[in-house]
Amino acid sequence: MIPVIALVGRPNVGKSTLFNQLTRSRDALVANLPGLTRDRKYGEASLGSRPYMVIDTGGISGDEDGIDSEMADQSLVAIEEADAVLFLVDAREGLNPADQALAKHLRQRNKSFHLVVNKIDGLDADIASSDFYALGVESMFAIAASHGRGVRNMIGEVMANFPEEERTEEDEAYPNSTRVAVVGRPNVGKSTLVNRLLGEDRVVVFDEPGTTRDSIYIDYQRDEQEYTLIDTAGVRRRKNVKQTVEKFSIVKTLKAIDDAHVVVLVMDAHEGIVDQDMHLLGHCIEKGRGLVLAVNKWDGIEPDQRDWIKSELGRRLAFADFADTHFISALHGTGVGHLYKSINAAFESATRELSTNALTRILEGAVFDHAPPMINGRRIKMRYAHAGGRNPPLIVIHGNQTGKVPTSYARYLEKIYRRELKLVGTPVRIEFRTSDNPYAEKRSKLTQRQVQRKRRLTSHASKNKKTKK
Repeated sequence: MIPVIALVGRPNVGKSTLFNQLTRSRDALVANLPGLTRDRKYGEASLGSRPYMVIDTGGISGDEDGIDSEMADQSLVAIEEADAVLFLVDAREGLNPADQALAKHLRQRNKSFHLVVNKIDGLDADIASSDFYALGVESMFAIAASHGRGVRNMIGEVMANFPEEERTEEDEAYPNSTRVAVVGRPNVGKSTLVNRLLGEDRVVVFDEPGTTRDSIYIDYQRDEQEYTLIDTAGVRRRKNVKQTVEKFSIVKTLKAIDDAHVVVLVMDAHEGIVDQDMHLLGHCIEKGRGLVLAVNKWDGIEPDQRDWIKSELGRRLAFADFADTHFISALHGTGVGHLYKSINAAFESATRELSTNALTRILEGAVFDHAPPMINGRRIKMRYAHAGGRNPPLIVIHGNQTGKVPTSYARYLEKIYRRELKLVGTPVRIEFRTSDNPYAEKRSKLTQRQVQRKRRLTSHASKNKKTKK
């Protein structure tokens, strides 16, 4: 098993900055704002050929209340999971009572921890570290995480305490897992749904819009099937986004949609379907992701209102009729288990291999039932089809004048393919390609005699027209 190292400390001491340095990524959001990190975030890192796991956590100050209390609980869980703890303190603020309380907690838990004095850039390292000797920690490192100063030496000494072991199959992430992104507007119950799907309180849930600020990737197994569940920040309308941190959160959400195989779009039953839900749905379809719709907070809705919501969904989401719709209560778990069936079906449909023979046969049947229209007196000819890609399924159709196929006929073909191939939960892309005319650039040159004959025939035709008039 590879070592697991947790980064803990007070808010705004540089844990996320160090996480990005160790993982050589920009996965963790970083800003000069206390309490930015709220959920446990895992990342893979390596020192040479030696891999290890890093956990970024929220700050612990000792006087947490409300959502800060939930964040602190996540950090304490990370401490229990870790093989070693990097306890970060701020060199510019000096020793703080909260630092002493956290050091006491780590000793009580018998955790191996190393004191990391951060933000020593521009300071004398010995002087900046002198206050922290009062904590009585044997292993102390002075670093500047934002510049990478001292980071490599620190992690080298920490890793020296662990035996060198080769990576096993258990240590590998799930490269072939089904990646499922849970997206929606703020406060519709995305994090509650994630916890319900996992069966544990993995991410922070609080009755406050904007609780989740970063995209959290969680690997797990269910019924021997591997999944990567992605909890995302809520996406509001652009005019309501003011803070820079929220803009970065939205960028992370859009990236999570790109990374996912299937997107679960969560909507609030009490508010009905709103324009922002439609925008998010359109973005998911544009990206070609598998789609499952979840109408949350279904408990407590009156029967008349339920009928109205269902009719509105059928009317406004007619363009996304390929997606399964589930009416759930993430808080109580009602209907949540049925989401997996739709997720698996959407993933299978989006990644299925399609044979050229089957696609061409379906095309021939569709053209026989409803031929394409005439263009300039000539019929559009469609000769054969083949698969051009997966997730989403891309079907390439070859023929003559296919560049002039009307949009309505392309939608007709899309529905035929979805029906015949039994594709559910995924958009289908149709691409037309026109065969090149091999003789277009090979016009034969007329001889002098042929030119004279052509002129005579043209002159004769003109005289006949005048005579008829």
